[in-house]
Amino acid sequence: MESKFFTSPDERILKIRKLFELNNTIIQSISILAFAILVFDLGFREEVHSGIVGKLYFSLLLILSFGYIVRLFSKAEKFRLARLFVEICIILFLVFASLVNFQIIELDNTLTIGNLQVKAFFVNLLVFVLFLIELSKLALNANQLRIHPAMVFILSFLLVILVGTVLLSLPNATVSGISFIDALFTSTSAVCVTGLIVLDTSSDFTFLGQFIIMMLFQIGGLGMMTFTSFFGFFFKGSYSLQNQLFLKDYINEENIGAINSTLLKIILFTLLTEGVAALMISSIIDSNLFENKGDQLFFSVFHAISGFCNAGFSTLGNGLYEAGFREEYTVHLIISFAIILGGIGFPVVLGYYTYLKHVLVGTKKLITGEEDYKHIPRVANVNIRLIVYTTMILLVVGFVTYWIFESEHTLKGLSGYGKFVTAFFGSVTPRTAGFNTVDMSALAMPTVLIYLILMWIGASPGSTGGGLKTSTIAVAVLNAISIAKGKNRVEVFKRQISNETLRKAFAVILLSFLVIGLGVFLVLLLDPELPLISVAFEIFSAFSTVGLSLGITGDLSTGSKIVVSIIMFLGRVGTLTVLIAFIQKARTLRYKYPEEGVFIT
Repeated sequence: MESKFFTSPDERILKIRKLFELNNTIIQSISILAFAILVFDLGFREEVHSGIVGKLYFSLLLILSFGYIVRLFSKAEKFRLARLFVEICIILFLVFASLVNFQIIELDNTLTIGNLQVKAFFVNLLVFVLFLIELSKLALNANQLRIHPAMVFILSFLLVILVGTVLLSLPNATVSGISFIDALFTSTSAVCVTGLIVLDTSSDFTFLGQFIIMMLFQIGGLGMMTFTSFFGFFFKGSYSLQNQLFLKDYINEENIGAINSTLLKIILFTLLTEGVAALMISSIIDSNLFENKGDQLFFSVFHAISGFCNAGFSTLGNGLYEAGFREEYTVHLIISFAIILGGIGFPVVLGYYTYLKHVLVGTKKLITGEEDYKHIPRVANVNIRLIVYTTMILLVVGFVTYWIFESEHTLKGLSGYGKFVTAFFGSVTPRTAGFNTVDMSALAMPTVLIYLILMWIGASPGSTGGGLKTSTIAVAVLNAISIAKGKNRVEVFKRQISNETLRKAFAVILLSFLVIGLGVFLVLLLDPELPLISVAFEIFSAFSTVGLSLGITGDLSTGSKIVVSIIMFLGRVGTLTVLIAFIQKARTLRYKYPEEGVFIT
């Protein structure tokens, strides 16, 4: 008979497991509490990390480091090498930051980013990342609810917009305060990577406000579910079956076993592209344009992320047309390529990555004689080839038309290199990017009309951009050509386009016209004094998440701001996605009515 003073091995294991679960709960709670104190500290106080609040803040970080140490040595969770390395770095940084704050270690405080010391900036960034990690673990349980995946996608954007509105409403986020509607509009524009602004990002927002905007369009560009799914898996170690089925559709990954690797590639490609672009901008741009190195670095990072995410936000009052910056043509070129890489879509990038990897590995094996080279046909499928060809055609058409129509307008007086870069940038930016290197009010009317078409088409599916999408317009054009030729099917690249794809393409086109038309009507109804062409340009820009404007955004009434915000949201999440989320899916049709034609022409 077992004594009451002793427990069985199974009971001891169960108790230890409960202790480690309690430790994880404490880590989660402290991370959320530390982030709440961070928001209060930065948003309401004049002296950051000072007094009792500062001591409480860093005490929590010290406790948090202890919790991570306990979890590290608990062996209750399986730590892969990458996670082990990251968690050790987190522990060391938390301990180091706490020791610096309690003046056990002295550091140079002269280097600043914005109005924050560098050490404080990176500590705050780490706390935000830790909060995002714990939030990601909780978010993995969201798709276990009985909610349509499209609804989860929509709600994730609404949640980020709401949080962004609250953060932008903090007293220290703006210079002279901000109304709720303006905060909502700015947050929606950032999360939906649009770039339309009712307040000047450079002068009306503080460094804190600009940083919040940057994080909003970074999360909005990739999608909240991409971030939370990646961080949640990386620091949790596994997906449930519900997680896998949801993410399979969300990231367009056919192989359910490759979900984690695909998410990792998306995050790494994003960070690598933005990092390289930021380093190139920082090394090339004239340092005399900035007060210090910290401002130059923040400018580079902000515009690199804004470019890749096709957000169009700038820390300059007149955008890239700001005096001193408008002649930085090489910087414009770097941002252009960041826009293209972000807007071409992750499926295209991953497809060509797979192709290059196959070629390099196969060539190596062929040279070393390990095995014969094996050819894999059609690595670039119809979807990838359609997107690439359509993107190239739109870039060429945009470049040529801009060069022709703007030769006596915005291109007049520029050098040869300046004309080339400005025309190229002018063909890239209306495809959901939203930056301007010229005075938008000086554009010729034919260019404005070309911009309307380019904005309407937008970027590619699975990208950081919005709009109708390149593949949609390509399928519609191919269908029209097929009908003109008398064919009963659509063929391209020796493949047949499915009827479901054709139906979706024309549904998206119809819905886009309905939303844009209704938006123009409502804005003109609420602000009848605004010019029609300016309103149409604004609505096209909002729906396609472009961000270009003919200068009327700041003049919109409260009602018009709400209308434009809704259109930006619909353009980012997709009108068809909204319909799918709210309309009940039909059951399998077990019947078929007699077929009858309807006169079209």
